[in-house]
Amino acid sequence: MPDMPVPFGDDVSAVNIGKGKLAVFKTDMLVGKTDIPPEMTLWHAARKAVVMNVSDLAAKGVKTTALLASIAVPRDFKRKDIEQIGDGLNAGAREYDAYVLGGDTNEASDIIISCAALGFDEQQSLMLRSGATPDDIVAVTGPFGKTASGLKVLLQGLYAPSRLRKKLVESVLTPHARLNEGLALAQTRAVTAAIDSSDGLAWSLHEISKASNVGFRVDRIPLASEVQDFASLHGLNPSELCLYGGEEYELVVTVKPELWDKVIKNIPLIEIGRVTEKRTLAFRVEGRMLPIEARGWEHFKTNIPRS
Repeated sequence: MPDMPVPFGDDVSAVNIGKGKLAVFKTDMLVGKTDIPPEMTLWHAARKAVVMNVSDLAAKGVKTTALLASIAVPRDFKRKDIEQIGDGLNAGAREYDAYVLGGDTNEASDIIISCAALGFDEQQSLMLRSGATPDDIVAVTGPFGKTASGLKVLLQGLYAPSRLRKKLVESVLTPHARLNEGLALAQTRAVTAAIDSSDGLAWSLHEISKASNVGFRVDRIPLASEVQDFASLHGLNPSELCLYGGEEYELVVTVKPELWDKVIKNIPLIEIGRVTEKRTLAFRVEGRMLPIEARGWEHFKTNIPRS
């Protein structure tokens, strides 16, 4: 489309509807084989399908107004299974003050829940991936690594004490989109680039790097305290869990340094590093700078084994 307000490769798509307004679209699909680990109910899965879409709009500073949901289920699903899906879709939408207006149903060999989200925004307020500049502050809306740890519990059967296990598994089953933070950040006009982190922190940084033609120096890994405990328990590398896990639905943003103090007065952000002119990505650990690899969740390369 000529004069696309959001280029291919960002979190969302958009259409100019006149007078500086955009209709902002997102569609994301959840498939049983790759997206539903053990212990995730159909209610959890349907709610997550909504959260996935809301999070991508949130990363642009856009509130989801309405969603459509298309579902495909195996022939042996029961009425209670379909009701669980419907209840999960509704719960996810209402959690973010949105509505599911309709959709489609079909039969398939695996469960598929595909949502499409719609929101509206001022074109000048939209936060893209492509505006980061050298010396901008790199920040995130929360710590990382719990979902990577939780998936190791669910998929590999790794042990965690009951209280720790509950926190790690809940991060997988009930993710939360950072909508309030995204809306507030867009209003500050201090954010130069933003992205949803569902494919992992490292992958998100590489995506901003590619779109903005910059690099990153990460001085502080935003590691959740529970992850440090879990990593110590199993001899795992906590930096790996933090950088390369995925499924976190945090926002990764770059902020104009002169506006940083003003932003964090009202919006809780974790400063993790700086944007660099040289297009390399590295993180500091024990006094050494190590490369941040372009790794994260990639369909057709990463698989969740069925239970």
